[in-house]
Amino acid sequence: MSEPTDFTAILAHWASKQPEAIAMTFGASNWTWAELAGRVHRNAAAQRSAGLVPGDRIAVLDLNHPSCLELTLACAQVGTANAVVNFRLAPPEIVYVINDAKARLLFVGPEFAGVVETLRSQLPTVERVIRIGGADDEYEAWLAAQAPDTSAYEAAPSDCFVQLYTSGTTGFPKGAMLTHRGMLAHSRNVSASQDFGPHSRVQVAMPLFHVGGTSYSLIAISAGARTYMMRLPDPAAALAMLETEKITHTFYVPALMAVMNQVPGAADRDFSALKAVSYGASPMPLPVMRASLKLFPGVMQQVYGMTEQCGVVSLLGPNDHVDPAAAHRLVSAGKAISGVEIEIRDPATGQPVATGEAGEIWVRSEQIMGGYWGKPEATAATITPDGWLRSGDGGHMDGEGYIYVTDRIKDMIISGGENIYPAEIERVLAEHPWLQDVAVIGVPDERWGEVPKAVVVAVPGATIDADQLLAWCRERLASFKCPKTVDVMAELPRNPTGKILKKDLRKPYWAGRERQVV
Repeated sequence: MSEPTDFTAILAHWASKQPEAIAMTFGASNWTWAELAGRVHRNAAAQRSAGLVPGDRIAVLDLNHPSCLELTLACAQVGTANAVVNFRLAPPEIVYVINDAKARLLFVGPEFAGVVETLRSQLPTVERVIRIGGADDEYEAWLAAQAPDTSAYEAAPSDCFVQLYTSGTTGFPKGAMLTHRGMLAHSRNVSASQDFGPHSRVQVAMPLFHVGGTSYSLIAISAGARTYMMRLPDPAAALAMLETEKITHTFYVPALMAVMNQVPGAADRDFSALKAVSYGASPMPLPVMRASLKLFPGVMQQVYGMTEQCGVVSLLGPNDHVDPAAAHRLVSAGKAISGVEIEIRDPATGQPVATGEAGEIWVRSEQIMGGYWGKPEATAATITPDGWLRSGDGGHMDGEGYIYVTDRIKDMIISGGENIYPAEIERVLAEHPWLQDVAVIGVPDERWGEVPKAVVVAVPGATIDADQLLAWCRERLASFKCPKTVDVMAELPRNPTGKILKKDLRKPYWAGRERQVV
């Protein structure tokens, strides 16, 4: 295959080379590569029939469903872009994303049809709502009404065809415009490190509104692999699928893996077909790591990345997970993958810092987004003129090139002039047998400006003794790093990718103050 420049060429290649091979499995349904291509061609025809032109946006609000990928691939063919909406958002947030994208068509799953009906008057750019699945399905008729259209818009490598929204941990979500060049580079770079190919069987358990869902699916499509899509990331069902379908590749977030380790009979299943179990999007507590290494021996791969880079930028491979001489690397994010440059820069000056010194993680690669949709100032603040993306993550790099992610730069606590990274404290607390979940935030202090506070969730049946927890920290951390107080909660607020919403935890303590830590 000559080097493709867009995903329309990739789909055409596999539909020609292996037309009868299964491309997609969803529940009891299968689609061959020829069938998938035919559906995408009808989808493209339907978009054009609706009057959509290159540069227009559609939006999808649904749990995982193959139609979302069909729409994305059709957008690649037409020159439009699919803005995939986070289905866990509150109604006002859903309205914000759809309106920000200026979506002309909205595709909605049965679970969200009622919500969209109540919001319909607040979506002025949406010309038509099309229901997917359920008793009122309109999507299949929408496709069937069109003859397949194989003509393709001559997409530039820099054209956006899928728009994923950042989590909004620091404000309103921003639409990252992900391009053909970026997604192709991501697929190529990740495939090089994880041995994807036409014989791979790829489980997609993560939501398609996240790069762990959509970008991971596009890796599989690029490789000609068979995709097994899950509607929701159900731990027991995911484990069963790994065994029965002989899955070779999958990606999970640590919060899901924590539950997987508790599924009865998980350790008795046969996962021998697995080549790579990738995990990322949030830190992996060491107790969960140890249990997962027993469940999935020899195949665990930590990935670190960001929506703005189409997904993965660094990887900690299986050997680094089991080397007793390098146990400290379990808290690292590994090394930059092929095709990616990573440097640690001073967040104030933008200059590189010395090896081992803390700073902001900067990334440069062809995977980079085209920018934030409709937000040139935010784009300019994130992407430098020479192509570096400022991640907003704090960290350092050791002499061997291993990257250690500490926190979001804005999560850093400055106490009496000392920089304190909450992740360092969280790793210590996560080892305590009483604790199921933990977050550390900075709260106001009259003497030090701000000091660390631990917010914890107890394991079932445990009673938290704050003094004992603080003593645990004092034995393991410098005194200035130790939390000064402990709050106990039933659960910590998280966004859909599993990241703890520290801004929500901090808000009550900083309300009404001139200085806000967000």
